[in-house]
Amino acid sequence: MRNKDTIAAIATGTTNAGISIIRISGTDAISVADAIFVSKKGKKKLSEVKTHTLHYGSVFDGELMVDEVLVSVMKAPNTYTTEDIVEINCHGGIIVTKKILELVLRHGARIAEPGEFTKRAFLNGRIDLSQAEAVIDLIHATNEQAVKNSVRQLNGNLCRKIKEIRDSVLRDTAFIEAALDDPEHISLDGFTDTLTEHTEANLKEINVLLKNAEDGKIIKEGIRTVILGKPNAGKSTLMNVLVGEERAIVTDIPGTTRDTLEELIQVKGIVLRIIDTAGIRHTQDTVEKIGVERAKTEAEGADFVIYVADASRELDENDEAVISMIKEKKAVVLLNKSDLSMKVTKEELEEKTGKQVLLISAKEETGMDAFAEAVEEMFYSGLIDKKEEVFITNLRHKQALLEAKESLEKVMDSLAMDMPEDFYSIDLMNAYQMLGEIIGEAVDEDLVDIIFKEFCMGK
Repeated sequence: MRNKDTIAAIATGTTNAGISIIRISGTDAISVADAIFVSKKGKKKLSEVKTHTLHYGSVFDGELMVDEVLVSVMKAPNTYTTEDIVEINCHGGIIVTKKILELVLRHGARIAEPGEFTKRAFLNGRIDLSQAEAVIDLIHATNEQAVKNSVRQLNGNLCRKIKEIRDSVLRDTAFIEAALDDPEHISLDGFTDTLTEHTEANLKEINVLLKNAEDGKIIKEGIRTVILGKPNAGKSTLMNVLVGEERAIVTDIPGTTRDTLEELIQVKGIVLRIIDTAGIRHTQDTVEKIGVERAKTEAEGADFVIYVADASRELDENDEAVISMIKEKKAVVLLNKSDLSMKVTKEELEEKTGKQVLLISAKEETGMDAFAEAVEEMFYSGLIDKKEEVFITNLRHKQALLEAKESLEKVMDSLAMDMPEDFYSIDLMNAYQMLGEIIGEAVDEDLVDIIFKEFCMGK
């Protein structure tokens, strides 16, 4: 029954601003607005106006005018929720905005739950679940590529791809079931070749989506990047250069950095969640020792490591410790202080680390372009901007694709072993169901509630 209520919420930030918007949706949205709104042009009620029109007037609390407003009227079904929607655009003061919301609630609406407007759009069939999740991704996007990918999903690119695969799986399942029910009129002779062809094609499509999931994670979350090196190698100076401001304390005293410092930056449009760490060395200082342990822990969980080596000093046991930590990691080595007399060569460090080594001077801010190009090449070489593919950014989608893939691989195994046809049907239907979970056609109510609770109140 709550899905039939008329709901309302502040759709803009609850802070002082030029404009605030109170959004109302539901069967009584227009009558609720009519109860508090008076047009400046005559006595025409909002219930009498055309859909998708804007009206100037005032909001009243009884005889007391609260604010001058513009009211948008959008009538069902061509609205975001497919219900009647009214949006009251008022001045952006916190007090006046909350006062108008209170009036709306007093006249018959209830406060919307987080994400309830978008949830209604999903429940009313306007968007599928993957498109609904793209809305929250779009709101939380931290870079241009994340915005582009969210818009593609919002436009239904992922939904269309999933439906194509599901339709293929369903047709094959239906044919098998029909043949098993009516073997006199429907023959399965030669169908194993057809099923093999279809299943291989569907597996190929799923593998493409899964392959893109790594890039999708990069787009959405950024790359967890840890800066490692011994004390005074220039890690904090590099951090400040990358961030573009003095975020990390820089001194000539070894051990200045004693804790981790995290910032979000962009390199060639690629988001790095970059973490500056304490210098790696043996120390008796209790606080610094904790910092060194935290640095090692961060390195273990990193997607990408930047090893900053000091070109002006010989490599020592502390460098050897860092080199051992990055052996199995995706990493780049920055040979810093290359503007000084060099006691370590690029070739020497490449041989020891097996990683790409770049000459830089963080203090002079040289070599940064080469570093940016290395990051771009290491991850996806800018190809995301050049393709219209959908990149899986949602862990739930990835897990469903993995389970669908496993089921289709079982179909291939059954075909190879010439198993009875009903074996195919079981795994085909499981793949169909798992793909349906992505777009919300086979998902339970509790999961839907969890997904929409991540949204803000007015969305």
